[in-house]
Amino acid sequence: IGNTVLHILVLQPNKTFACHMYSLILSYDKNKEGPGSLELIPNNEGLSPFKLAGVEGNTVMFQYLMQKRKQNLWSFGPLSTVLYDITEIDSWAEDQSFLELIVSTKKREARQILDLTPVKELVSLKWNMYGRPYFCFLALFYILYMVCFTMCCVYRPLKPRTGNRTSSRDNTVYVQKMLQESYVAYEDELRLVGELITVIGAVVILVLEIPDILRVGAAKYFGQTILGGPFHIIVITYACMILVTMVMRLTSTTGEVVPMSFALVLGWCNVMYFARGFQMLGPFTIMIQKMIFGDLMRFCWLMAVVILGFASAFYIIFQTENPENLGQFYNYPMSLFTTFELFLTIIDGPANYDVDLPFMYSVVYFAFAIIATLLMLNLLIAMMGDTHWRVAHEQDELWRAQVVATTVMLERKLPRCLWPRSGICGREFGLGDRWYLRIEDRVDPNKHKMMRYTEAFKAQDRDNCDKGSEKLETNGDTLFKKELSALSLSRSTSRTSSHRGWEILRRNT
Repeated sequence: IGNTVLHILVLQPNKTFACHMYSLILSYDKNKEGPGSLELIPNNEGLSPFKLAGVEGNTVMFQYLMQKRKQNLWSFGPLSTVLYDITEIDSWAEDQSFLELIVSTKKREARQILDLTPVKELVSLKWNMYGRPYFCFLALFYILYMVCFTMCCVYRPLKPRTGNRTSSRDNTVYVQKMLQESYVAYEDELRLVGELITVIGAVVILVLEIPDILRVGAAKYFGQTILGGPFHIIVITYACMILVTMVMRLTSTTGEVVPMSFALVLGWCNVMYFARGFQMLGPFTIMIQKMIFGDLMRFCWLMAVVILGFASAFYIIFQTENPENLGQFYNYPMSLFTTFELFLTIIDGPANYDVDLPFMYSVVYFAFAIIATLLMLNLLIAMMGDTHWRVAHEQDELWRAQVVATTVMLERKLPRCLWPRSGICGREFGLGDRWYLRIEDRVDPNKHKMMRYTEAFKAQDRDNCDKGSEKLETNGDTLFKKELSALSLSRSTSRTSSHRGWEILRRNT
């Protein structure tokens, strides 16, 4: 019952009342330091009160709980050294990491905890010591891996076509070799080494990604942009395309160019995932994700309807015409592709002035240009501009969340020998088996003095305004002008004194 009440207090909107009641309940806890403490009992979702405060973005309760856990090591004048308990905060050897819970929640207030002590210092320590070097090495290794795969695709086994062409529009001159013909020369053996590296890399990607999907859940794993959800979809699809290409090569099935081309596009697009390791490029990856999976996905439905309707009209208009004079609409699939190019203004309106064009072509193309180019494309630009404005205001916060997610991911993937635990064991200071982070703090007395000045000036302004309002309420109509002039004089005097006080503050600063 006491543990349930603690969880309820974390969710209370009145933060001050919740903190006092939290301390009151813990004062009756008989197992304050043992494993049966009320603060360590999780709820049905596996969250302790401390983790629940982080997930809900309750910064007041989080700071209150951290103040209860800190140990003052020593202090000398304005300098002090504090040990913060990071047992539940540190993601090392944690099944449900506190840092991962913060970056995966949908509440923006929770990400503000990443800028509080000691979470900010812990993330900075992990990222600078281990996260950034490992992440840069992983990015370089992946780029070299993609270069190897690209070279294998460029030099894939092809042979000249021997059969006769079945149509005047057939332009194929090379065909795919059979499996027995693909690995004969020395160059083929070199390509075989690159193909084996590519296949092994695809298998490693699946082995690393599938356990996380089963642990977190597909909806949460793929749906969170901070965790790189869309990039996880890209890299898993890429690995599947590599395996499909391998099966088609082993069975000598024609058409391997389809999964191979998909794999090339997806593999190189996944390079953008590594931009999150840089503060200048990290927020742009989230911006691209939100534009693609937010604005562009909604816009594509409208675009598909417009293209389908006008492509059908263009095909019907040119259905009775000679396709050799205007081949952009000679069949229905080609009409869809040409209309798509016209929609994005990639090509100009196709026309052959040596022959008479149907009159309805001019009418339909005029309507299409108005709706597609002038209306819908500007609508898409406006939607993307709004998304860019919203993400730009959160870019620092989003980049910190990306760094935390990347750090937790690397810490889970790498062996323990390559990533030792951060912090100091409490046994060195006689504090048990819990782990602590040493933080040196400097207290600036001038800062507190200026804050007192600020509060004093604000209080003086409020008192003057309250006195003036009381005078206005108590005086009658006959003394209204007199008291109003006195009020304006007192307010001007207050502004003068406040202005002088703020000038003193500016000089001190």
